[in-house]
Parts: sequence; C-alpha cells; structure tokens
Amino acid sequence: MKNPSQLALILSIIERGCGNKLTALYSDHQVFTHLRCEGTGTATSEIMDILGLGSSEKDIILSLAPIPAARALLDALDDDLRGSVPGRGIACTAPLSAVSSLMATVINTRTKLSEKESGDMEPQTTKNCLILVTVNQGYTGAVMDTARRHGARGGTIIRGRWVGEEAFEELQGVSRQAEKEIIAIVVPRELRGAIMENINRQHGLQSEVGAMVFSLGIDQMVHLG
Repeated sequence: MKNPSQLALILSIIERGCGNKLTALYSDHQVFTHLRCEGTGTATSEIMDILGLGSSEKDIILSLAPIPAARALLDALDDDLRGSVPGRGIACTAPLSAVSSLMATVINTRTKLSEKESGDMEPQTTKNCLILVTVNQGYTGAVMDTARRHGARGGTIIRGRWVGEEAFEELQGVSRQAEKEIIAIVVPRELRGAIMENINRQHGLQSEVGAMVFSLGIDQMVHLG
C-alpha cells in the first residue's frame, strides 16, 4: 500500500463560465475534488490586460489533491496544458497542515501517481503569498485602495455571510454586519507585511469596515491561458 501524501489546496481564478471546463481538465490530470464559487475581480482593465486575467467576473475553484499531483498539474499548466486552458486567470497551491482523515484517504486512494511524482514532497517556497481579507459588504473598494497604495495590483471578491458565535459578535467595538465579502489578493512576499499591517490599522475589526486579515504561503503559482 502506498504511503498517503499530504494534501494541497489549489486556488484557481478564471474568467466566468470557464470553471466547469477547468475542473474537467483538472480531473483528467489526477485532481478530482473541487468546490466552485463566483467572484468579481478588482483590478483595473489595464492591469487585468497586463496580468492576463481577462474579464472582471470570475469563477473561483477550490481543489484538493495530494501535493505531488498538485505540483504536477501546475507544472503541466505552465507547459504542456497551456493551450488547453479554457480561459485566462491564475492558479496557485498551498499545502494544508490538516484535513479530514476520511477525505485524505479517499483522495489519495483515487489519485494514481507515478513513482517520480509520489516522491515529490520537498517543500517549495515561491516569492508570492495569498492574503485573504474579510470585510463588511460594501467596503471592498476602500480596502483595495489601501492594498494598492502598498503594492497590490488587484484582487478577487467573493460574497459570504458571517456565521460566527454570538460571543464574538458582541465584543465591544467589533462590527456586527452579517453580510461579508472576502478579498483574495496574491502579492510578492516582501509586500505582505505592509499590506496586512495597513489594512488592519485603517480598516480593522473596530472600524466600520470590520476587516479580518489572514495570509497563506503559496507553493506554486502559474498564469492560466
């Protein structure tokens, strides 16, 4: 029996309407587990053209796969599969520190890796990271303006709703609006600290924006299309 591989999250942001074709392509290359949602890009049309990100309406795909399969997929997207991607966007991976054991078993069992791919578990570090910011609905523009002043070039907005415990909502000075938006921003690692610090200082939990800021290390990143 092969040893189970640690799983990675693959975040893919692609032009609206291309998500189903992209997941079909991923499934053909040993990445089978996906969650699709919709988002809106925040970059200007000029920046989107420079980055090759296409239209502002986005399909966002969250996929789980063993790290070797995720790396093999992104390598292929950057090479052999470049002409097969149905739209323009980006894809990046982040290793997961923990996941449901049953889910990990199912994903690892279904994924068929070559001996070379199965051994590809050495940590990788790119020059980029993913910043996630949750804000009260209607304040994404102000937060993105702050992020841009400190080097960000654009982001993607995902709609959501707060479902946290009442005890958290009742903390003094914390904004209690239920409707939330999540901003996903990929930036060079050296810009992360300044962007997060200034978002938190200007738009933090005790402001009307109610921002919560997180970051994830990116293992790999490629442009799609």
